[in-house]
Amino acid sequence: MNKFSISLLLFLSCGIFFSMAKPKTVKIHIIETSDVHGCFFPYNFTTMKAQAGSLARVSGYVNSLRKTEGNVVLLDNGDILQGQPLSYYSNFVDTAEVNIAAQVCNYLKYDAQTIGNHDVETGHKVFDAWHAALNFPLLGANVINAQTGEPYLKPYTIINRGGVKIAVLGMLTPAIPNWLSEDLWSGLRFDDMIVTAKKWISYIKANEHPDIIIGLFHSGKDGGIITDKYGENESLQVAQEVPGFDIILFGHDHTRFSGSVVNREGKKVVLLDPANNAMSIAQADIELAKIKGKWCVKNIDGKLVDVRDLPTDEDYLAHFKSFTDEISRYVDRQIGTLAHDIYSKDGFFGPSAFNDLIHNLQLDLTHADISISAPLQFNSKLCQGPIRVADMFNLCRFENQLYVMRLTGKEIRKHLEMSYDQWVNTMHSPSDHLLLLSSSTVGDQQRLGFKNFTFNFDSASGIDYTVDVTQPDGQKVHILRMSDGQPFDENKWYKVAVNSYRANGGGELLTRGAGIPHDSLQSRIIWKSQYDLRHYLIQWIERLHDLDPQPNNNWKFVPEEWVEEAGKRDYKLLFGEK
Repeated sequence: MNKFSISLLLFLSCGIFFSMAKPKTVKIHIIETSDVHGCFFPYNFTTMKAQAGSLARVSGYVNSLRKTEGNVVLLDNGDILQGQPLSYYSNFVDTAEVNIAAQVCNYLKYDAQTIGNHDVETGHKVFDAWHAALNFPLLGANVINAQTGEPYLKPYTIINRGGVKIAVLGMLTPAIPNWLSEDLWSGLRFDDMIVTAKKWISYIKANEHPDIIIGLFHSGKDGGIITDKYGENESLQVAQEVPGFDIILFGHDHTRFSGSVVNREGKKVVLLDPANNAMSIAQADIELAKIKGKWCVKNIDGKLVDVRDLPTDEDYLAHFKSFTDEISRYVDRQIGTLAHDIYSKDGFFGPSAFNDLIHNLQLDLTHADISISAPLQFNSKLCQGPIRVADMFNLCRFENQLYVMRLTGKEIRKHLEMSYDQWVNTMHSPSDHLLLLSSSTVGDQQRLGFKNFTFNFDSASGIDYTVDVTQPDGQKVHILRMSDGQPFDENKWYKVAVNSYRANGGGELLTRGAGIPHDSLQSRIIWKSQYDLRHYLIQWIERLHDLDPQPNNNWKFVPEEWVEEAGKRDYKLLFGEK
């Protein structure tokens, strides 16, 4: 055999070898947290007890994955600035330091984050400073500078892992104006998610040519508020109607979800939602192969990982120990004393000392005729003895301001009608449920066994009324009189104390319920507090010091012979034996 023959044989052998060689492959791990709500440490500074989950456990999990697997992308989906006393302290008390939410996310080396509605709720001063302190992009393609028409935040970011080019497009639910006063988001507008997604997917494909496109949406799967201008929860609809996404990581609705959908071009899109409070994370494991010089997705495995019982990252805890010590001192400060235990759960069955404490503060602070408020906690307890700052976060879950509005008597009744229609069942026999429950929401962190959101179960103080649960929706509430004995007139204007969430249209009780056009709500507001309700509650209790709260007993469910036994049965279903 001559040299030419040998060379030809070697060439052909190499060709066969290379043609049989497997293509280069790589695995990418995408991790999402969402709706963390200040759960940075394995300790609840409201209850002053250990808590499951937290970013301390997420940190340990992610560090392990980075060491053993590599190619990890860590993303957060917003609502991180509100929820725990430490968030309130960092946002509004000790504002000289870098916001703790920025500190912990920088420590964990997040790659990108989307802004959430509760982040916007803190106001420009807080969320702009937080944004500036982040060492990674804050995304919001549909958060628009109203003056320039350009995105106020970065629309998307490009992340490279293992030679793979990953585009992450962030969006926020556009329902912000339905909950928050414009002064908190002045100069901004919030565009439709589907229109925005179509625009930026087209741009990203044409200009970036990524191998993977991920949606990071602070918007739930579906449902919520739907108007002629926007839908609150549109992640599923975007996945179906806007081709181009490989994965959509979403949140906002506090509901765990792991699944997929086929878009209108027949391509599978993985959808993941880890719910809230850093108890679970969403994880997408992506396998890619390089074929003809281009990365192709072979498989995406989406799952939710429960981190509640995982080990904490001790280095992380040690790094933030001085801060957690400071927060412990802040929440432990005594501001008064309580004569007996009070429970938020009592408010679902009638007037309660827990809820009426808020009503009485609102009436005392504003001198309004009527107070309207809802239970803001499902199952909280304030114990007899010292009242501490931590307890105020049990009474007031959110940083809502206090407003006074002008409402007619008819609007007040219709507002309450919608509230109780969401709250109680229409009973046809004594054996029926009193409350409007749903077995499908038992594990839902927002509904917790109710069909609807409990933070929309408004009751009123300053008026005496009954709620007849045998009557159809819209006809249950009968207002008897003002609580001072004066007649109640449906045609008269009243001053009504409500929180800022409700006054701006939250829960749609004033719009869909009372029938007030959304664009008329601002004209009804005649007073706004400078600070949040919790700020005034602390001052009020410090002034009174010794509290013996009692139910106002100004309303009740009827017929009493039906609701008493039905209430006991429903109480047992929700909370166990009384």
